Amino acid sequence: MKPLKILLLPYMAAVIVGAFLWPAPAQGFIGESSRIVFFHVPCAWTSALAFLVAAAYSVAYLARRKPVHDDIAAGAVRLGLLFAVLALVTGALFAKIMWGAYWNWDPRESSFLLLIFLYAAYLFLRAAVEDPERRARMSAAYALFAAVLMPFLFFVAPRVTSSLHPQTVINPQGKILMDGPTKAVFFGALIAFSWLFVWMLGLEARAARLSRRDRAEGSI
Repeated sequence: MKPLKILLLPYMAAVIVGAFLWPAPAQGFIGESSRIVFFHVPCAWTSALAFLVAAAYSVAYLARRKPVHDDIAAGAVRLGLLFAVLALVTGALFAKIMWGAYWNWDPRESSFLLLIFLYAAYLFLRAAVEDPERRARMSAAYALFAAVLMPFLFFVAPRVTSSLHPQTVINPQGKILMDGPTKAVFFGALIAFSWLFVWMLGLEARAARLSRRDRAEGSI
């Protein structure tokens, strides 16, 4: 894993440089605003990935009651919220350029904000329960509840009504309307952000493990 971690920095740097220098700006967008897709969509994708990982480890905790599973689930939610906020911020920057305001109550903006609130409540729940076992059990149950709602807020709700949001990466005909350079940088960015999430989740798990060990040694 160490070589992969070392390669992450130059790979991410290459994606960022490619995002600004390789593909031509997409037609129908103001100036260079279309380049934000190389950061906005991967952040949104990574947040969804993180929430699914949290749900998977929550199931593992309920099945095996191992504290490490609870630690990883909590870390995944924290990281998922980080990437979700980044997706919301980059989307707001795009909205300001294209629509003249950072916030327009567009269905995609609103549903994604509700998604952030949904998972922020998970952290409030953890902070409100002192008993570690009860906190882990309730958090796991809530993470599964949130995972059921997440696809609706992420994919269904924004498509119920008309939206200012540009056409998604995969259009209604099931095609990816990107030229070669745009497609290469876009999918490269998806890999880079997913890779970054995995690395950060490993750090979260390690920090939780060390914290748990320190608490155990302090109680002796």
